Amino acid sequence: MKEKNEYVCTNCGNTSPKWMGVCPRCHEFNTFVERTVQSKTSGATKNKRSSSRVLRLRAAKSGENNRIITGINEFDRVLGGGIVRDSVIILTSPPGGGKSTLTLAVANAAAKQGLSVLYASGEESESQIKSRADRILDSINDNVWLMADNSMDNVLLAAEKTSADIVIVDSIQTFALSEFLPARAGNPTQTMECAGELVRLAKDGSRPVAVIIIGQMNKSDELAGLRSLEHLCDTVLIIDGNNEDELRSIMATKNRFGSTGEMGFFSMTENGLVSIDNPSEYFLVSRDDGEFVSGSAVAVVREGSRPIITEIESLVSRSFTPYPARIGESLKREQLNTLISILEQRCSINLFDKNVVVKAAGGLKLKEPSSNLAILMSIASSFYNKPLSSKTAFISDVGLTGELRKVPSTELRIKELDRIGFEKVYISFDALKNIKGKKTMNIEIIGKKYLSQVIGDVFKR
Repeated sequence: MKEKNEYVCTNCGNTSPKWMGVCPRCHEFNTFVERTVQSKTSGATKNKRSSSRVLRLRAAKSGENNRIITGINEFDRVLGGGIVRDSVIILTSPPGGGKSTLTLAVANAAAKQGLSVLYASGEESESQIKSRADRILDSINDNVWLMADNSMDNVLLAAEKTSADIVIVDSIQTFALSEFLPARAGNPTQTMECAGELVRLAKDGSRPVAVIIIGQMNKSDELAGLRSLEHLCDTVLIIDGNNEDELRSIMATKNRFGSTGEMGFFSMTENGLVSIDNPSEYFLVSRDDGEFVSGSAVAVVREGSRPIITEIESLVSRSFTPYPARIGESLKREQLNTLISILEQRCSINLFDKNVVVKAAGGLKLKEPSSNLAILMSIASSFYNKPLSSKTAFISDVGLTGELRKVPSTELRIKELDRIGFEKVYISFDALKNIKGKKTMNIEIIGKKYLSQVIGDVFKR
């Protein structure tokens, strides 16, 4: 082993054989610090290469079925069916999004199955974590181990001492390895090296460990630090939701063991995050039989592989200003303006002097074009002050010409409506031709070519 000195930028991780006043990569001043690294001789490198294990791909063991099912349904389904035992998961969210609350619940749920779980926090004290656990957990299992320390060296030793099956690190930006001091915790070098040690811990063939890394989020709502941190891990989970909102959604933007784009829903309560196992019922407003309200229409959106029924509410009111308000709490303002223009031009509904407010029940974001028909019908319902049936839904995109356009997975969405007990659904005429299982469903499926035909049929105009 040979030792040599090199200089590393504490801002971006760039290395140089000599000290530099300005980093050529990030252009920051006075960020280079000296460190000592060990390099192996060519003979040692040669011996290491010759001892590496090589086997046929078909002979390698698959860990796909070796998952930890936590019992927190929405968390398990986003991961693809549970935590893979030798995987590294990164979980991030805005401050107060529920990262620590969720991971503490996951730790306790896994511990109840007899697994040893190490929860290491570099941000909070032992008493703070214990107070949260007392608040959100019914009982704390003896298999959950806790340490409040920002030394990654100590975390690795504790994982070995407790024979941990799951290691949770909260958060990675607060930990440091002694080998890379004086670089402080949080700089790219320390963060990447700490994450690298956790990956080596997880991928140890003799005893694999599942690692959950909590990462801080920057002002751009992205995982703080180098992009390489995301490439290093197997799964990246993002929790979305403001502190004031009850609804929290968790989405996988990267998943080596399941589909990306999958989304789970939680409700933030006084007792922590509660899994919403039936989102369709959650996003539907409960009303008494015979109670109808104008400005309400039902859509079916798709989050990941799952169809979700949601109610869209609109309010059309007279404007007393030269510029009427256009407020879309669940969709972009440009999308709302486009839909209003279609309604005015193709259906002769004049909204030039009307305020229009649109939102989805529960705060769900309307990102799919499949909800456009329901949005337009809810606006028309509020404009005419005529309620729509609570047992009728609308699934279609709407073009600038006023034509209804088919959307992906139409039949899957209709089956979800049929399961809940809806009686009627409007879709595009083109989509109707591709519905193969309509004879086995109890719901009436109506296909139309134009938006004006749907409005005429529903409001008898």
